Amino acid sequence: MDAQQQVTSSRVLAVDSDKSWEIILGRAQAQDCPVAVHFTADWCPPSKYMAGFFENLSLQYPDILFLLVDVDEVKGVKDKMDVKAMPTFLLMKDGVQEDKIVGANADELQKRVAAFAQMVRQSTEDKA
Repeated sequence: MDAQQQVTSSRVLAVDSDKSWEIILGRAQAQDCPVAVHFTADWCPPSKYMAGFFENLSLQYPDILFLLVDVDEVKGVKDKMDVKAMPTFLLMKDGVQEDKIVGANADELQKRVAAFAQMVRQSTEDKA
């Protein structure tokens, strides 16, 4: 599997190794690109339920890089980011976790991603 394989030609990028995680996050940081991460597992029905919703968010917020991490395939990232339950969603800016959402709550995820996008826009405008 390629380090940056697209999930069914979507805007959500699948991370398949610790190394690809570091490369992708490094590029995002260098390009001042905010990141949303969905930590998932094949055996977790709530994670599967949230996958389509996460995909829709990626279409609504094209300025955010959306990543998918299968915790059984990329255990080092799960441990590094202190992910203990699935699904877990992280919102990151400049390599730093800005927010963490645990559980399959689509409304809460929508609200938090919208607030994150607004915060990112505001900080970008402040730099200009």
